[in-house]
Amino acid sequence: MRRTALTATLTAGALAAAMVGAVPASAINTYNAQPAPERTEVGALIAQWDRDGDPATPDVVDWYCTGTMIDRNTFLTAAHCTTDWPEGVRFYVSLAQDVQGELDAAHAAGLTPAQVAARVGVEGTAHDSPDYPGNSADSHDIAVVEFDDTQAAALAARWSFTPATLPAAGQLDALGSRALDAARWEVMGYGTQEAERGPGGHTHPGGGVRMKAEVGFDALNKTWVRLAMNESRGYGGACYGDSGGPNFVTLDGQRILAATTITGDSPCYATNVVYRLDTDSARGFLDDFVELP
Repeated sequence: MRRTALTATLTAGALAAAMVGAVPASAINTYNAQPAPERTEVGALIAQWDRDGDPATPDVVDWYCTGTMIDRNTFLTAAHCTTDWPEGVRFYVSLAQDVQGELDAAHAAGLTPAQVAARVGVEGTAHDSPDYPGNSADSHDIAVVEFDDTQAAALAARWSFTPATLPAAGQLDALGSRALDAARWEVMGYGTQEAERGPGGHTHPGGGVRMKAEVGFDALNKTWVRLAMNESRGYGGACYGDSGGPNFVTLDGQRILAATTITGDSPCYATNVVYRLDTDSARGFLDDFVELP
């Protein structure tokens, strides 16, 4: 869930364009984390795009971000994952547990990029918030990938999932910081691991497998929740490639999709900064695509 600029050298687990002053988020960290095969509503955003100057023949296909199905035909992610791509980019969604393994197998079979994308995911149409990139108070860093009826049927035929439950308007404010601190928070995604030091500096290995980790509540801001991912406190956390992915809070036994991963500290050790979904701005965007609680 970290932020990095989109360039022609993007690789799996790298994020698309970042919000100003922030670093996009990445993968779930190695510490205090577990695989999440049961969370089939959480998926990977795949992009098929061109890097050879001929947009008529997209020659790259890879996964870049995370997201969540919020109804049968709507995949929620971050706007920095779906903007600033070369002309002709096409977006696909996979709800597989090991999307990197499926991509590797498809590439090894000698398929074309278009064939790889179609084998691994289902194509949809991206819609970004018209107010993105916004500002530090409200980045409007929210987007969806919509599937028509045929695409939605193809998605359901390949993966069984129950859409995530969105929060009610102002639900986090109504609860307040004390109740949110007492609740269980979990982050999920396909991102890379925390930074490792090497001869060339920091690297972020791994990524491409759906993971989950408990995180801790730190602070509630106007459009953000700040979550702790310190290993010493028993928490895990998000990293590059986790952007757009879900941060769930369990309230009265119900798992609520409270926010999406947007940014954090660049080594992926301390903080996950997530975009609230119970605010007027987030709900104003989502209301065009899903039925809100």
